[in-house]
Amino acid sequence: MSSILDSDIKFLPGVGPKRSELLNKELNIKTFRDFLLFFPFRYIDRTKIYSVSDIEASMSYIQLRGRITRINVIGEKGPAKRLVATFADATGVIDLVFFQGIKWIKDWLKTNTEYIIFGKPSLFNQTINIVHPEIEPATEENPIYVGNMLGVYPSTERLRNNGFNNKQIARLMATLIKTCQGSLNETLPLYVLNEKRLMQFSEAIQNIHFPKDLKTLGQAQFRFKFEELFFLQLSLLKQKSFRERALNGIIMNKVGDYFDKCYKKLPFELTGAQKRVIKEIRADITSGRQMNRLLQGDVGSGKTLVAIFTALLAADNGYQSCIMAPTEVLAVQHFKGAQKLLEGTGVKCALLTGNTKAKERKPIHEQLLSGEIDLLFGTHALIEDIVQFNNLGFAVIDEQHRFGVEQRAKLWSKGEIIPHILVMTATPIPRTLAMTLYGDLDVSVIDELPPGRKPVKTIHASDNQRQRIYSFMKEQIAAGRQIFVVYPLIRESEKMDYKNLQEGYMNIVEEFKAPQYVTAVVHGKQKNEDKAHDMDLFASGNANILVSTSVIEVGVDVPNASVMMIESAERFGLSQLHQLRGRVGRGTDESYCILMTGYKLSKESRKRVELMCSTSDGFELAEADLRMRGPGDLEGTQQSGLPIDLKIANLAKDSQILEDSRRYAQKILDEDPHLSNEKNRALTITLNSLKKEIKDYSQIS
Repeated sequence: MSSILDSDIKFLPGVGPKRSELLNKELNIKTFRDFLLFFPFRYIDRTKIYSVSDIEASMSYIQLRGRITRINVIGEKGPAKRLVATFADATGVIDLVFFQGIKWIKDWLKTNTEYIIFGKPSLFNQTINIVHPEIEPATEENPIYVGNMLGVYPSTERLRNNGFNNKQIARLMATLIKTCQGSLNETLPLYVLNEKRLMQFSEAIQNIHFPKDLKTLGQAQFRFKFEELFFLQLSLLKQKSFRERALNGIIMNKVGDYFDKCYKKLPFELTGAQKRVIKEIRADITSGRQMNRLLQGDVGSGKTLVAIFTALLAADNGYQSCIMAPTEVLAVQHFKGAQKLLEGTGVKCALLTGNTKAKERKPIHEQLLSGEIDLLFGTHALIEDIVQFNNLGFAVIDEQHRFGVEQRAKLWSKGEIIPHILVMTATPIPRTLAMTLYGDLDVSVIDELPPGRKPVKTIHASDNQRQRIYSFMKEQIAAGRQIFVVYPLIRESEKMDYKNLQEGYMNIVEEFKAPQYVTAVVHGKQKNEDKAHDMDLFASGNANILVSTSVIEVGVDVPNASVMMIESAERFGLSQLHQLRGRVGRGTDESYCILMTGYKLSKESRKRVELMCSTSDGFELAEADLRMRGPGDLEGTQQSGLPIDLKIANLAKDSQILEDSRRYAQKILDEDPHLSNEKNRALTITLNSLKKEIKDYSQIS
């Protein structure tokens, strides 16, 4: 049943077809409801009326109430021409000065009429005045600017150029609230409002747009933040519970020869964290429920080993597994590592990437179908329609944020049964973000590095210390070590980045002259065979230095590399810097990460660099990154990747509300899993209306 809130925004008095098109294109506002939920991002306090005698030139925006006593136009024409209105209250007088719109203002202003004035005081010829203030008649019918906190709305240049200023948006909002007054139905059940002490919807709408005071504004904001995060968590937890009830998982309760043989021949002991995660996975795969688990752990913490041991459990129970990596380099690395590890166990592995030749593909496809291959490694080539398994029971997606949900869905449909899923990421995701991005997954964390691994020493150096750094690099090479030199790659300025890389490469070659030193180079514009040649040159120890763009962020394992020099480190985000740093320190030697920056740094860049030097804890850095940048992708764009577009909540600042809303949503679902009780009817209605917004992944994995 549609309500007035579903009306097209063009039908709001004052909007019309032309303006509605602008609102739609610029702000994605199509309906009355969209506009109603278009919240201010900050507020100007207009609850205080100052006296003229209190004004000082250093003040920010102030508000006065009084009368215009005289209006003068000074100067004939040109820049000197101005309108000066003398404004008075009981304590004194001040001049209001206008250089534009003089004729219109002269006709509009009336003497001896009471006005509200809002503007910034300034000093001219030792006299305080206000230039181009906002002026509103002080009448009861004009509630927008009189004694309110004034909301400032997000806008765009195009909107402002078309007369859609903040004042105009506020006027339209006041009209909309008046128009919809009787139709602002509650979206939360009464018991939720009472238990969580939340303001009612209609009152919260009024007070988020036109708050009486700071306290009321805080209550309105809390109501909408809680509601937004609560429905997001309710949706994710409902999907999770649907999957747990509806999707029976393959039971893999046998621990057999494959697992035992491999475990016994390990040349080292698994860390406590790895053992704990394997136990958590075992509990999932023996429970009869389909596993859907996120495994987080820093670069080098041993996630892949956990995935291989789980694949061995699958093989012991007669099922095939696959491990899908985001890059060919990483897929090959995983495959080679597994081959060494699984030698003599009887487990058959294969590798399938975009570069696998046609004559090699055919037998792989046949052996997958016959069940001969136990474990398949690969890139997105694994999801091509031609790739079919005999009985895929376990699927791993490494570095999940590089794969789209639709791509993963193809992987799940590879067999008659839905496999157990393990999603692995080396990007440490803060708790609050994990609860939102992966709210329907169980989370495991490997928070311990393998024994013998030393933390990487991180050093900040600016350009004027470059020669000292080069000398240090030469000492490291003389001691038999290898070095990464990384340049930032930022998509929008690829040409510039390529130029930087080329210049940097020439500088390194100039400083580290052949034949004493060998320098390899890897970047996105190379042919695959050239890239592979230089990468192999470095990986085999035949090159001392690898100059590259951040393509090495994922997927190079060179235990002998002990120095990572990151050029223009200020252009990287914290999580990216941390990922790059994880490429060294893979052997037992002391390792170093050198952050090279320009001499002048912004406050935020300096803070990032200082954080990198002070901690090697990926989760601490990820939390800091979230606070500093907002929950953009840990790759960049604001709020990207979230299953819902957050309008008011901020994951960095509202983590307590998020955790509370998740606990509360879980409590409701524990009591009423289908939300079929009459008291939860409002929840079902709102969830159904949000279905278009909240991506439902429950049928996918």
